[in-house]
Amino acid sequence: MPKGITLPRGIQKRLPVKAENVKRSFSLPKMHREKRLLQKVGLVKYNIAFILNDTSYKIVYDLGTDLKLLLFLAFIVLICELLVLIKNIGKGSISIRKTLKPLSEMAEKARQLNDEVFDMRSMANGTRIKDLAGAISDIDASRLDKRISVDDSQNELKDLAAAINNMLNRISASYQSQLRFVSDASHELRTPISVIQGYANLLDRWGRNDEKTMQESIDAIKSETENMKELVEQLLFLARGDNETLRLHKQNFDACEVVEEIVSEAQMIDPNHIFEMDLNRPAHINADKQLFKQVIRILVDNSIKYTPGEEKIIIRIVSKEGSVRITVQDNGIGIASEELPGIFERFYRSDESRARKTGGSGLGLSIAKWIVERHGGYFEVWSRVDIGTRFTVDIPKTDI
Repeated sequence: MPKGITLPRGIQKRLPVKAENVKRSFSLPKMHREKRLLQKVGLVKYNIAFILNDTSYKIVYDLGTDLKLLLFLAFIVLICELLVLIKNIGKGSISIRKTLKPLSEMAEKARQLNDEVFDMRSMANGTRIKDLAGAISDIDASRLDKRISVDDSQNELKDLAAAINNMLNRISASYQSQLRFVSDASHELRTPISVIQGYANLLDRWGRNDEKTMQESIDAIKSETENMKELVEQLLFLARGDNETLRLHKQNFDACEVVEEIVSEAQMIDPNHIFEMDLNRPAHINADKQLFKQVIRILVDNSIKYTPGEEKIIIRIVSKEGSVRITVQDNGIGIASEELPGIFERFYRSDESRARKTGGSGLGLSIAKWIVERHGGYFEVWSRVDIGTRFTVDIPKTDI
């Protein structure tokens, strides 16, 4: 009986030899140890043995040449694959470093900013305010002005870098705004403090024996103290607004009633101007009544300050579909067109000489704008120099 393995019947039927009990095997003649692997492979035989009509048959295939060629091709393919792999490792490393470079830069900038903030906090524990302000200024100048650039092909990283750059822009603008705000507030407080100090020294020298000097000093100190009190209250209002700690107590009311109340108060305080009202009733809004009064007072007070005596100040309310428009118009000195974009900035004055004559801190319109925007409204301003100014508040209407 021949040696070898018998394939399953389903496979055997598809092979050239149809005989049953076909045995298949591989054979390798005995070799000397000194022969190499390829020499041994060249002697491999494939044997097919079977019995047909009581006669034994054996078919022998010489596989040595084919196996040698197959091994040679496999070796060539393996070498090529190794070369490609080594090449791709270098290119992949460069590509990965290039791709991750923006992320590394972002992380480094974030670490540097964190270190600067930590140093700033450490300074705040035991140094002067001047040094702290200098540290903040240095951060803005040396850190927050730097931006991250990413190759256009890296779309995902470009979006991330753009988001971080926008964040740095907002932080930088916030720092600059805070520094400017502190500087302006210090400047505004310095003037009344200097006046109070001057009149206090005047009282100390001559006021004890001169009643006129004493009364003048007392009146000036009281006036400047009142101005300081008003300025501090405005600063606290804006600080609470920035920190989102100022709560609105909204209710439904007719804006015409509030305007009538404010105009009545203004007529008693200021008989030198002519107040005219044009009210389209009803004009119901849902707002914080006290804050809404503050907005109208600010606009009316500004008209009084910058309008000569005997001139007319018109307050008009028009109720439209979906909104109520409150207009305060005067025939005052007006505002130059190039100055209009900045009138809502804190401590902004379009004319310093006029500001010194009329008083005020330059915070009123900033407060009014904050209040109106928190109620979902907006301002419209029209002004011409030596002709007049018209402020219009557009605020959502409430149907009752």
